[in-house]
Amino acid sequence: MAIIDSDKTLICMRSAFNFISSLARQNGRFMFINTNPLFDEIFELMTKKVDCYSPSSNSLWRTGGFLTNSNSPKKFRSRNKKLCFGPTQPPDCIVIVDTESKSSVIDEAYKLQIPIVALVDSAMPLHTFSRIAYPIPVNPSVQFVYLFCNLITKTLLLEKKNLQLSNPKIDIREEAIRIEDKKRKNKLAKVGFTVIPYDDLASLPEDIEETKKLLDKFVVLKVNHASGSKMGFENPKSSIDIGDGKTFLDLIINQIEILNSKYGCQVPLFIFNKDDTHDSTLKVLEKYSESSIDVHTFKQGEHPELTISGEHDSKEEVQTFDDGDIFRSLMIDGTLDLLLSQGKEYILVMKSDNVATIVDPNILNHLMTNTIDYCMEVTPSHSSNLILTPMNFKLQEIARNQDKHLKDKFKLIDTTNMWVSLRAIKRLIDTNRLKPKKPSILKGSDYDQTLRQETNAESAVQFFDNVIGVSTPESRFLPLDATSDLLLLQSDLYTCREGVLTRNPARTNPLNPVFDLGPEFAKIGDFQSRFKSIPSIIGLDSLVVRGDVWFGSNITLKGQVTIAAKPGSKLEISDGVVIENKEINDPADI
Repeated sequence: MAIIDSDKTLICMRSAFNFISSLARQNGRFMFINTNPLFDEIFELMTKKVDCYSPSSNSLWRTGGFLTNSNSPKKFRSRNKKLCFGPTQPPDCIVIVDTESKSSVIDEAYKLQIPIVALVDSAMPLHTFSRIAYPIPVNPSVQFVYLFCNLITKTLLLEKKNLQLSNPKIDIREEAIRIEDKKRKNKLAKVGFTVIPYDDLASLPEDIEETKKLLDKFVVLKVNHASGSKMGFENPKSSIDIGDGKTFLDLIINQIEILNSKYGCQVPLFIFNKDDTHDSTLKVLEKYSESSIDVHTFKQGEHPELTISGEHDSKEEVQTFDDGDIFRSLMIDGTLDLLLSQGKEYILVMKSDNVATIVDPNILNHLMTNTIDYCMEVTPSHSSNLILTPMNFKLQEIARNQDKHLKDKFKLIDTTNMWVSLRAIKRLIDTNRLKPKKPSILKGSDYDQTLRQETNAESAVQFFDNVIGVSTPESRFLPLDATSDLLLLQSDLYTCREGVLTRNPARTNPLNPVFDLGPEFAKIGDFQSRFKSIPSIIGLDSLVVRGDVWFGSNITLKGQVTIAAKPGSKLEISDGVVIENKEINDPADI
């Protein structure tokens, strides 16, 4: 075996792949030729990846004359298999692996002036070698052929992606979605309502019996669809421990239990699950089997109109589920008619895991007093946007989801809590105004999905007659989206009393600390293992953590703190330390 200079091989490979890359940018046609059965599987994998594989006409050629005879398509049989060949145009480049036995191919390509990229060794005759435009000197082992084909695959896929980005083709389905979104957005531009400050709501009646009558007409529905998989939690987010062993479901149930106990009423709780959250939710609810609270669970798949196709399991695809679907879920087993027959009039729908949600009888009292059909709970995006007097807003002026990218674009954020008249829902369903929509699948990056959701006008608010918004305090908006939210909730900054999160009065700054935790803390399991105990953050303004950082117990953080471990090293923060306005890269910095 000849010894070949690997530096020369590398230089020749770079030259060959530069040519392949430039040809791919011009939508060039490639023909891959192999005669060695050892490489068949590698070639088949490569041609499938780059979308040029055909079971009936594959790239494993074992015959000559296929270029110069290609003007008259023929079927012919080689020694080992039947082959079909009939290209309408010659290739722009031929790639050969087993070059030694393909001298006839090289001669044909030379006559047709088709450039060749080929693996060559020192035994190749000079006249054959001279006809190869991009020779790569190498001993063609299986390992090298795999590397070679892998690089071809990556090069062609990369150029294909770049071509799509520079010359995007209009996808008919995507274009239809964009047109539909534009129509909805234009329609929403006309939908407006008054947002009133929470402080303007009338207090509850002093007579407890009157409040009991009020609450006896009330129902709570939790839409339990959000999964914690993004945080490495396989169950629904509502069952994540947010502190002292309590989950968001615990907080809701505790609040309802307090109301039922205080006023002698019976407020039922309905939990609307997806198929993949139903069983785990039932396990969480087992501890309330002896409770007096009336809990009902049902799932999406129990009604044909609410079943969304399960064929799309990609993480890059998001299934949209609108307000109309939620209202139609109440038709399962005649639930809506049963509630109305029991004298129920209003329902609070919690569509997300906003753990600071309060089941507030004051809002209910205002709705019943003024015969409101629909009420949206909103909160200021910044403290400078407080609503002090009733103001009119268009629906498109309110951020319809909780993404941080939208806070600077809108004055108000929809907390996704809505209070709705059951009679109004019944009226809309009976008149077929809430028609079931076809499930849509959103593809792309998280931010692209956010922008599409931002313009998505699937809110049923546009169908109701008497609509208002209530601007609740910012303290009632704490969505659980990442482990940084858990750090806030499990710290000494918040405590839970009677199912309601209460902020520590010792903190003078009205804003919560800002957290920027590295990817090492992204999953709940990693987050929990890296903190012996959650630090005290009452005096903290911001915390940035990067690298392999581990926290001890009884740590206090104040001001602006940055902790960054050096690459490849582990940084442990000792028990009981106080860090204030410092950047820590080494234990000696503490």
